[in-house]
Amino acid sequence: MDHHPKHQYSYYFHVFVAIAIALAVLVCCEEESVKPLVKTVKGKKVCTKGWECKVWSEYCCNQTISDYFQSYQFENLFSKRNSPVAHAVGFWDYHSFITASADYQHLGFGTTGTKHTAMKEVAAFLGHVGSKTSCGYGVATGGPLAWGLCYNKEMSPSKLYCDDYYKLTYPCTPGVSYHGRGALPLYWNYNYGKAGEALKQDLLSHPEYIEQNATLAFQAAIWRWMTPVKKHQPSAHDVFVGKWKPTKNDTLSKRVPGFGATMNVLYSDQVCGQGDVDSMNNMVSHYLYYLDLMGVGREEAGPHETLTCAEQQPFNPSSDSASDS
Repeated sequence: MDHHPKHQYSYYFHVFVAIAIALAVLVCCEEESVKPLVKTVKGKKVCTKGWECKVWSEYCCNQTISDYFQSYQFENLFSKRNSPVAHAVGFWDYHSFITASADYQHLGFGTTGTKHTAMKEVAAFLGHVGSKTSCGYGVATGGPLAWGLCYNKEMSPSKLYCDDYYKLTYPCTPGVSYHGRGALPLYWNYNYGKAGEALKQDLLSHPEYIEQNATLAFQAAIWRWMTPVKKHQPSAHDVFVGKWKPTKNDTLSKRVPGFGATMNVLYSDQVCGQGDVDSMNNMVSHYLYYLDLMGVGREEAGPHETLTCAEQQPFNPSSDSASDS
């Protein structure tokens, strides 16, 4: 009997600990959504909002990505990425995606317009990523769309992807291979050079940095999403969120805002203007699948002519291998 008070003490102690943990969880998760600081600059409302949206910007007044896209959703989208047969087990994670996106949210990445529009952009960007890094072809378990982020590099490159045309601006480092690496795989010395300049990393000498650091790999991909291939052209972000106004020539070329135009910006005639080719359909399928998993629903993706680029004339017809993948 003399042990009884100790048991009682132990019981109350455990109850106290459980309550403390529950309160901590409540406090933590209520604080997750940081209220923006607001000011007016030249009659325009701008905000800053914690680590995810550090720079004063109109976009920081909106919800940030972690407000509507949590870790469990990332796990749902890329559920097979750490399977034993995947090629980048333990590499990709939610934290690296959110950390990378923090550098671009004040520019409108995942923060443009309503929460609905923002969620669609994240699904569209990740649709490209999932399609480009998938090893789901012919794999039964979970279906082919569950295998995004299976790779972080091209497994058996057939060449070094060194283009001597750029030897004055982006000279190849001797012995270095510029094969595909990353979330939207980078190819060629000039693409590594441009991305390296933007990200302040010497990717021309060390392209392998991309396959060693998941945050950097996502940053390079988001940079590519947010950056036009050429001057006077829109970025994939612009054509998706409605910041691009098609010219008369664009309209005649059947180029319209939407997911289809993002494929046109990124891959031009490798994917677009050739009817319903597999590579295009695969990206569309990933996008629709992710819209469903994120709770937006594929019916929100828009009509066929905006969803695909089957009939669109390419922005940059090849001869240039700029986005070779």
